[in-house]
This record gives sequence, structure tokens and C-alpha cells, in this order.
Amino acid sequence: MTKNIKYGLILLSICAVSAFALALTNSITAPVIQHYEFEQRQLALTAVSNGYAIGSEKPVEADPYVTYTIDLTDDGQLAGYIVGLKSAGYGGQMTLVASYKVSGEMMFAQLLTHSETPGLGAKAAETSYMEKFQGTGDDTPVPTDKTMLTDAEAQAVSGASITFGAVSRAIEAGSTYVKNLGGVK
Repeated sequence: MTKNIKYGLILLSICAVSAFALALTNSITAPVIQHYEFEQRQLALTAVSNGYAIGSEKPVEADPYVTYTIDLTDDGQLAGYIVGLKSAGYGGQMTLVASYKVSGEMMFAQLLTHSETPGLGAKAAETSYMEKFQGTGDDTPVPTDKTMLTDAEAQAVSGASITFGAVSRAIEAGSTYVKNLGGVK
């Protein structure tokens, strides 16, 4: 019996030291990770802003895809929006930002976070992947199915149908949301 108590105390000590070490590591790395994520988000917003002035973020709560909007202005006039989007890909939750003209036409998009398969779904993080959606959403529908793509574009997303569907649905939802916001074309 005393042997079991002794082993129990040893295990308790090991767990306590491990928990302390993990808490210490987290307290050191959490601010660094938070700062890095903030910088990456700022770079992404600048990349998709198309040179327009970036306004302040307005949270959106009642939409399954849209998480926030940011006004884009040109000489004080509303030129479009940056929309924060979320969707579920093959690897789980993914977030992206996309800029739209007030008409709902998508200008630029960038994937922020994902857990997609390297070499397949992870291609969505490349700029060339998002170019498939540029100029869509107003008069041209957002390609939500591979049949709406050219043969070369369809080959580029081959093997990552779930990722393509998740990205395209999010971009389409962003376009619809922006159209509903209104604005001057």
C-alpha cells in the first residue's frame, strides 16, 4: 500500500512539474504567436486592399460565412469592402479575407489559416489559386463547381474538391453579402 502511495506521489510530482513547464512555455510563446498572427493579418489586409484606404473592422454575427467587414475608401468615397470569411475545408476550419467592389465583384482574396492537405488543398494558399475567382461575383458568377472553370483551372484544383468547394462558397457568400450592403457602383 505504501508503495502505491509512493508511486502516486512521484507521478503527481512529475505531472505538477510538467504542468508548470507547459504553463511557463505558453506564457512566453502566446504573446509572440499573437503578435505574429496580427502582423500576418495586417499584411493580408494590405495585400487585398487594392491600394484603397482601409477602414475599421465591423463584426458580423448572423452570417455563417462572413465574420467581419472593413470599408475600403478612395478619397473619402466608399470603393468596396474587405470581408473576413470562414468555411470548412477537408482539413477543418479555414479563414480567408477577400476584397470586393461595392457591386459584389471580388478583387483579391487570400487564405489566412487552414489545415488542408499539403500538395492538394494547401494550394489554396497560393495567389494563383485565388486568381480563379477574380472578377467574379457581379456579372460573372463565382465558380462554385469545377465545370465552371477552364480545363487548366479544373486540373489545378483536381484532387482537392472539398477545399475548392469551401473556398468558392465562402467567396460567393462574401459577394452576396456585399451586394446586400448596397453602395454605389
